[in-house]
Amino acid sequence: MALVEIGRFDRQEAFIVQSRLEAEGIPSFVFDAGASIADGSAFLIPVRVMVDDDDFAAARKLVETSA
Repeated sequence: MALVEIGRFDRQEAFIVQSRLEAEGIPSFVFDAGASIADGSAFLIPVRVMVDDDDFAAARKLVETSA
């Protein structure tokens, strides 16, 4: 499994995207959601949503049509 990034989002949107992907059967991972939470800048750092490279095309299409 090689993970690839399908996009960077604000923290809440990243989890919404992840939920949408999971609902369609595409496993996904959210990276960096906890970054800098201690110093209060967590909402300023983009959060990456990652999927398996085999799922990239379907995931990207889903994200683009959901926007």
